[in-house]
Amino acid sequence: MPHVQANGLRIEYETFGNPQQPCVLLVMGLGMQMIGWPDDFCRQLAAAGYHVVRFDNRDIGLSTHMGHLGKPNLLWNIAKHSLGMKITAPYSLADMARDALGLLDALHIEHAHVVGVSMGGMIAQTLTGIAPERVLTLTSIMSTSGARGLPGPTPRAKAAILSRPPRGAYQPHKRDLLVEQYLGAIRVIGSPGFPMSDDAHRARIRRWLDRSIYPEGVLRQLLAVVQGPDRTPLLQRIERPTLVVHGKEDPLVPLACGRDTAAKIPAARLVEVPGMAHDLPPGVCEVLLHELIPHFRHDTGARS
Repeated sequence: MPHVQANGLRIEYETFGNPQQPCVLLVMGLGMQMIGWPDDFCRQLAAAGYHVVRFDNRDIGLSTHMGHLGKPNLLWNIAKHSLGMKITAPYSLADMARDALGLLDALHIEHAHVVGVSMGGMIAQTLTGIAPERVLTLTSIMSTSGARGLPGPTPRAKAAILSRPPRGAYQPHKRDLLVEQYLGAIRVIGSPGFPMSDDAHRARIRRWLDRSIYPEGVLRQLLAVVQGPDRTPLLQRIERPTLVVHGKEDPLVPLACGRDTAAKIPAARLVEVPGMAHDLPPGVCEVLLHELIPHFRHDTGARS
């Protein structure tokens, strides 16, 4: 896959569709590579008349790994955060938003429909706030404003995400242990109304792991999320057409977070999806396509 130099980093990306068509920039979530956006979803967006760009965020996949910044002590930093103490992340969500803008610059793309999922939604919100002139529309999926006092993950979801894999799971000959670890987490945060078979999940997971494994980067990304500011003032200034999509069954980023985000963005439209939690199975992707394509056509005045 191709890559560019953006914001001083190597950013790996992939495109679908005609570069002459309006761009859709897909921003993935915490610890997930760009292939977390399903291929068929990207192809269907392209078939609808869009130039789709997906990419690896910094510190994940084939983009620059930031090992020189050191491995953070996650549990200590989470404990400090829970006590109201200040933590310092190696980089910020704003830095990651500037990576995405740098990618658009390198590809000579002036405007884009910006779509982010989970942490990617936070990055998409930030990008829209700092460079509104580059954004045609904003879509924030299963994400949050970062406002203090919003509900957090359920204990079970938090444990599933933060649990450590079995000893030796990162060794190639013990890959199945890591696959089952990921599968266990997906069973907790996955969408009950849009089930996939375990074998289908395993196939997705193996594809992710065959491409790249870099758990240290996930820790630094997580600290960027935890340290992230309350984006309420930024959201209240957003004038671009905005769609907020959230699953009613999300145990990781509860529905209240999506409602809060939509309430803070003037004229945002909120879609609450029954049976959707915190993943992108084919059924959820169908719902997203049904909502996104009409939303993209509502970009009047985006270039002003």
